[in-house]
Amino acid sequence: MAREIQSLRKAVIYRMVMPEHTCPYGLKARALLQRSGYDVEDHWLTSHEDTEAFKEQHAVPTTPQIFIDGTRIGGYDDLRRYLGKKVFEPGQTSYRPVIALFAMTFLMSLAVSYLVYGQPLTAQAIKWFIAFSMVILALLKLQDVESFSTMFLNYDLLARRWVPYAYIYPFAEGLAGILMIGNILTWLSVPVALFIGTIGAASVIKAVYIDQRQLKCACVGGSSNVPLGFISLTENLMMIAMAAWMAFAAWGNGGH
Repeated sequence: MAREIQSLRKAVIYRMVMPEHTCPYGLKARALLQRSGYDVEDHWLTSHEDTEAFKEQHAVPTTPQIFIDGTRIGGYDDLRRYLGKKVFEPGQTSYRPVIALFAMTFLMSLAVSYLVYGQPLTAQAIKWFIAFSMVILALLKLQDVESFSTMFLNYDLLARRWVPYAYIYPFAEGLAGILMIGNILTWLSVPVALFIGTIGAASVIKAVYIDQRQLKCACVGGSSNVPLGFISLTENLMMIAMAAWMAFAAWGNGGH
């Protein structure tokens, strides 16, 4: 019954729709209203003049603007709050980027394992999962090395003593991951992964668990809002475990 009553409610939206620009937040707001069962009256602001006149008339800084039952709700984020939806605030910390990354690399490793061995869950799939994760993490850092290095220098023990290491790190991580995917040049990939993983783990432990500092992690790039802590430590421990695993396997095979 409540759903039927809500579906009768009227929503009016004013949004920019111009030949050179259609406001994406206006499209999102309209779609959200429709999904929520509102009868939407859609008004287009088809020129910059119309848009500025509307903003001046209603004393609002931006569009779109949504009105429900004659009451102004505000823009897209305000609408989400009104409907009880989650809104990510600027600078808000979130584990979502890391969860998405690890989920995708895990599924990639299962897919490749199935292609090669005919079954998804194999020991090699776990190795690929770690190596794929290293490569993708390195790629995210390399998108903006300057931003990454700035954030990295907040906590990495070696980088704070020798700044060039903050620029070398993502290349070393990516190289080690690529070599590990192909299981080639183990003599190079293993010590590189062990070195950067050990320094990274020690840095996180000191910054978070000893010094009790509240920092953002540079693990998924310099623009991330992932908090430094368990996830960051896990990334480094995965590299150490992968390197140790491959070193043990190489030693068991006589170094080949």
